Amino acid sequence: MSEPKAPTAAPGDTYKGWLFKWTNYIKGYQRRWFVLSNGLLSYYRTQAEMGHTCRGTINLATANIAVEDSCNFVISNGGAQTYHLKASSEVERQRWITALELAKAKAVRMQAESDDSGDECPTTPPAAGQGSRNSEVQSTLRTLGSKVEDLSTCNDLIAKHGSALQRSLSELEGIKLGGETSDKIRQVTERATLFRITSNAMINACRDFLALAQAHSKRWQKALQAEREQRVRLEETLEQLAKQHNHLERAFRGATVLAAPPSNPATDSKGSGKGDASDDEENEFFDACEEVQEFITVPADPKYHRSGSNISGISSEMGMDDGTTSLDEQSLASNPESPQSHELEPVRKRRTRIPDKPNYSLNLWSIMKNCIGKELSKIPMPVNFNEPISMLQRLSEDLEYSELLDRAAKCQSSLEQLCYVAAFTISSYSTTVHRTGKPFNPLLGETFELDRLQESGYRSLCEQVSHHPPAAAHHAISVRGWTLRQEITVASKFRGKYLSIMPLGSIHCIFEKSNNHYSWKKVTTTVHNIIVGKLWIDQSGEIDVINHRTGDRCHLKFAPYSYFSRDVARKVTGVVTDKDGKAHYVLSGTWDEKMEFSRVMQSSRGGEDGAEGRQKTVYQTLKARELWRKNPLPEGAETMYYFSSLALTLNEPEDGVAPTDSRRRPDQRLMEQGLWDEANAEKQRLEEKQRSVRREREREAARLASTSEDVEDMEGPYGAHAKSIPQDNYKALWFERQEDHGMGEPMHIYKGGYWEAKEQNNWDACPDIF
Repeated sequence: MSEPKAPTAAPGDTYKGWLFKWTNYIKGYQRRWFVLSNGLLSYYRTQAEMGHTCRGTINLATANIAVEDSCNFVISNGGAQTYHLKASSEVERQRWITALELAKAKAVRMQAESDDSGDECPTTPPAAGQGSRNSEVQSTLRTLGSKVEDLSTCNDLIAKHGSALQRSLSELEGIKLGGETSDKIRQVTERATLFRITSNAMINACRDFLALAQAHSKRWQKALQAEREQRVRLEETLEQLAKQHNHLERAFRGATVLAAPPSNPATDSKGSGKGDASDDEENEFFDACEEVQEFITVPADPKYHRSGSNISGISSEMGMDDGTTSLDEQSLASNPESPQSHELEPVRKRRTRIPDKPNYSLNLWSIMKNCIGKELSKIPMPVNFNEPISMLQRLSEDLEYSELLDRAAKCQSSLEQLCYVAAFTISSYSTTVHRTGKPFNPLLGETFELDRLQESGYRSLCEQVSHHPPAAAHHAISVRGWTLRQEITVASKFRGKYLSIMPLGSIHCIFEKSNNHYSWKKVTTTVHNIIVGKLWIDQSGEIDVINHRTGDRCHLKFAPYSYFSRDVARKVTGVVTDKDGKAHYVLSGTWDEKMEFSRVMQSSRGGEDGAEGRQKTVYQTLKARELWRKNPLPEGAETMYYFSSLALTLNEPEDGVAPTDSRRRPDQRLMEQGLWDEANAEKQRLEEKQRSVRREREREAARLASTSEDVEDMEGPYGAHAKSIPQDNYKALWFERQEDHGMGEPMHIYKGGYWEAKEQNNWDACPDIF
């Protein structure tokens, strides 16, 4: 028997064929000609009746389709219309079921769209051109939506038929050889044929969908580009009009004040009223951009730039903001001990290349699909997704722009110093823009030293002080007069399409000369396109850099990337305020390129209720000055994991480091050399060794706790500090946990001894972790 053409999902297609319809108990099933078209199923006695007599019609939008046995099925609309139908074979029955399900889904969508369109009554008719374009777009979108729904219906049918085929195959395997073998084989063949027909229907729907998408993609791109260009032109025009309006209002107020006698209270009140009205109008305009940015900056009045100005509220340091270099920068540039002068003549020539990354292909989704919702640190990840440095080394990369803290230490003003500290916090993210690789999780007790004392005036030490939860303590001290310490615990969740990394803990920076103590936290890092597409990194969230001595604060906002925003990507904005909330500096830029800061001369803000409550603060600022700029990546960085110049040197072998240093980690070294298979095997060995040591440590702690001795009087790793031992029952070697170190939160503080042990080459206290 020839197979009729399988139904397709194109609008308006019909499906015709002979079926047997139950009439009554006397005549039984009678052969009738059925036609399926536009969501309606009609039948005739013969094909000749199609032109003049229809015996019955049922609307599939409200109908139920049920299967009784291999050849019979029932269609009912819940009322008086019920068709008991029988096909000549099971394959023919399934062809009809497929066509009916597709037609029903399409009829339901058309009915829903008709109801929605009847409820929409636009208040103003669109322009002729715009209405035609919108109508065309809406029509195309409806067609594409119909195709998507058809694909979904076909997918459900394929799943249903696939299950039936699997059952038949299972039955075939379980039967004994005999007379029923041929029947079972025939049934499996029919089901396989049915599955092929349904698959062909889905393939045809995919082909139609692809053809439509290709036909309209170029037109949509041109239309979208034209709309974007028009929007940009309008916004630029509005911005120019706003600036002109602002200058005209200020010029008018200045002329009014100069012409009016200062002793006339009536004139003063009028001038004040005019100023208030103009401020309202100015804020009303900028309120339209409220969703675009946090605040608005406009050029300050030219009178602020005149030398010898006696305007109140401007300190003597304003002169250095007028496009000139500050005294702090001049003294830093001329200081022979500055980090710039030392970097010109490095004591040791550091390496500038590492072996190129091998071109290994591995599907991340194949590994991550079973790990949704788990902690990233608990997922057994191969080194294929790593980069050849550990999290301790990645943490030490925060010091790449340590010269910002050197410049901050030279500042006389705590507010200007806060600007440099804020720039330092932002600069730590600049190395992550292309770094989609995952650092090695440090082993418990692993350390990393970064000695740049002779080159840049600082040296730092990191230690993994806890494994569950993973926590690393970091301490850096500089001869330039600052100390940096932090303890970071990383909480990470795999969300299916993206990976969120939430650093917990705080960072502290103390300046020796001024005794200013700053603290801040890190923002959330998100890795997008985990399932499909190219991986990319985004930073989003807010940071408050606080000076605990003076109460000054810098509020930074990392704007998340949005495809529909016309702002630059990776944008960061910030405002530096004193303890009274008065703004002094405005920061702007991107976390992957540069940051600028401008001194605030005057600010105005809306009210707290009514329409003015939605207005944003407008800052009048002096000319912006560059605060920080990212160093260019070394040549060939794309083949070296996009490492910066500092990152390339972090895993460089050095003599005299501790046995627990990350440079000595064998799996990390093997990966850097391109031996990934050997690195994976070594990584599994180290992780199993760490688990074994942890189990032994827990058994020892349980044994000591069960004895009658007082734990407080013990010596060794479970002695007086037993209460401070973290979940791992491990006591850090170079750091000690202080419940209250002056900032009201527990933190591991460097207790000393590492650099002395390095000078004496005495590492007897270091555990064997590698």
